[in-house]
Amino acid sequence: MALLTRAEIETALRDLPGWSYERNSLTKLYTFAGFPEAVAFVNRLVPGSEATDHHPDLAISYRRVTVMFSTHSTGGVTEKDIAGARLADQCA
Repeated sequence: MALLTRAEIETALRDLPGWSYERNSLTKLYTFAGFPEAVAFVNRLVPGSEATDHHPDLAISYRRVTVMFSTHSTGGVTEKDIAGARLADQCA
């Protein structure tokens, strides 16, 4: 899968509210009512990530979950990461 250019990433970000491009990854911080809701979000994200064999890096801090998508095998952002960001938003 080909890496996206910075311009392609910026164009995709227009349709991904709250997402940013940082350190060769797409990143978003989600905030939930509490820890159980944060973990439930992660659990909703698992099946789609498994089905596409593309898994985000996650950081859970009480009621906040930071989701980072990057295609590690290519060293940056690909269409897989754009799809992963959309999936995460659907699960939130």
